[in-house]
Amino acid sequence: MTSKTRETDGLSEGQPWWRHRWPWLLILGPAVAVVGCVITIVLAFQSYGDQAIIDGGVRQGLVVAAPPAPAAQR
Repeated sequence: MTSKTRETDGLSEGQPWWRHRWPWLLILGPAVAVVGCVITIVLAFQSYGDQAIIDGGVRQGLVVAAPPAPAAQR
């Protein structure tokens, strides 16, 4: 490999990695996903964290079950 082909590759060995464009483009996608996930979790806890159970449901741990139906009287 000659020095002319090394220069035409567009890679300069003298610059640190943060001076190049490609690492930032590769980091951008996962960084946006993490920020979106954090925003979604915060909004979920702020908006729906303490909702009451409606329609007489019974909460048993993480499961919300319907109340037992009253027995039909004969």
